[in-house]
Amino acid sequence: MPQNRTYDMEYKVQAVKLALEIGTTKAAKELGIPANTLHTWMRQYRLGNLSLGAGTQTPQRAMTLSEEIQLLRKQVKEQNKEIKRLREENEFLEEASAFFAASRRRSARTKE
Repeated sequence: MPQNRTYDMEYKVQAVKLALEIGTTKAAKELGIPANTLHTWMRQYRLGNLSLGAGTQTPQRAMTLSEEIQLLRKQVKEQNKEIKRLREENEFLEEASAFFAASRRRSARTKE
């Protein structure tokens, strides 16, 4: 059974740097880690959740201000949509709770 291993941040950073140089699959094989693990770290790097330190972003790889604003607007839109859905669910649950509480009170009165 495979065991879950944890890697420190420095190891992840060095692995991603190696993957950028020689490719993800080859780097994973060389480091002896699952390729999917390294792909996850690469995704974290691309999304900006894993920093490789100062000087690692080239002008070609860095997001322009308009791209960053567009990404942030998309995230806000998705979060607003999720908030709306959760509010609707909350409202439904409050109504259902009130209905069942009233029903329970009525059944308690009829038993008396």
